[in-house]
Amino acid sequence: MADIMTPALGESVTEATVARWTKKAGEAVKKDEILVELETDKVSLEVASPADGVLSAIGAEEGATVVPGTVLGIVTEGATASAAPAAAPKAEAPKPAPAPAAAPAPAPAAAAAPAAAPVSPAPARIAAESGLDLSKVAGTGKDGRVTKGDALAALEARASAPAPAAAPAAPRALHEREERVKMTRLRQTIARRLKEAQNTAAMLTTFNEVDMTAVMALRAQYKDVFEKRHGVKLGFMSFFTKAVVAALKAVPDVNAEIDGTDIVYKNHYDIGVAVGTDKGLVVPVVRDADVLNLAEIEKAIGGLGKKARDGQLSIEDMQGGTFTITNGGIYGSLMSTPILNAPQSGILGMHAIKERPMVVAGKIEIRPMMYLALSYDHRVVDGAGAVTFLVKVKEALEDPQRLLLDL
Repeated sequence: MADIMTPALGESVTEATVARWTKKAGEAVKKDEILVELETDKVSLEVASPADGVLSAIGAEEGATVVPGTVLGIVTEGATASAAPAAAPKAEAPKPAPAPAAAPAPAPAAAAAPAAAPVSPAPARIAAESGLDLSKVAGTGKDGRVTKGDALAALEARASAPAPAAAPAAPRALHEREERVKMTRLRQTIARRLKEAQNTAAMLTTFNEVDMTAVMALRAQYKDVFEKRHGVKLGFMSFFTKAVVAALKAVPDVNAEIDGTDIVYKNHYDIGVAVGTDKGLVVPVVRDADVLNLAEIEKAIGGLGKKARDGQLSIEDMQGGTFTITNGGIYGSLMSTPILNAPQSGILGMHAIKERPMVVAGKIEIRPMMYLALSYDHRVVDGAGAVTFLVKVKEALEDPQRLLLDL
């Protein structure tokens, strides 16, 4: 037998949740076939079968919390899948039913009921008009005859009697008004970290706007040649990444973080790029973005985005970022105040590009404009530094040649 073990989960990750088994106990498996998916605070992990055989036991059911070294299940090597259940026995042919007993002889006819007393014309007319059943009215006349007074009294009694209670209505079918779903471990971590950032940092947001005319013209001019040469599309994220790196070099405080009573200044530029997935927001990191060209940045972002959407990000992909960029514009956001990705001291929010009338050289022109938002930790970054940072980003994007000339 071969144990399916919980693997090492990475730095600072101590436990995981069993998200899904891809096989059931008793099913055949092959070596290296994915059997179970684990979800940690940061990423999803896949655990493969250690051998060919049968998944003979599942030790940690879906939803269970496990730590590295926990036995998730057992594979019996060389075994075959459980045989199909034996066919149900054939039903016996039904025995002929016994002949029914002879019906009892009919009882003698009951004595004929006495003839009803004749009804007078007046109560007969009342009965016809009101639907009164005279056979249920006790007559007070001669020989038990129902009189007009008896009929009227019966009508009065019927009118004053309480109406029979209506049968209770069947309960009305209702749609579910609420649904309670347990938060995934990733969603719990996102919630905790965002709240910790609000509680810990002295967070403030400053805004600016950027005219995207130059970048859009440059992209339109070279996008086909760029894709043919480098095998990747030229997007806006590479321009923003290069502009952010230039601004971080100009304002080092934004690339720093607080550690106890120390400020740690980072001399490397590892840019986190927020990616939305069906499981929540993740922030993989583009390493050493300062030494990458536009094509290399686009390839790195594209690869990390695909890994994020496929649930293939590793712990290493998520750690060590010094600054983060988030693009709410792809969802149509016009303006927002992004929350810091602790322990970083800054995060840049991009937004939707909208054509707006702008004054250019004394004339009103329609320009593609984007609002920028920088949220920063005021414990590290002063207001002047934050504004300077945004101005540097704006200048680099409105005049992309600055990026080429390192200005």
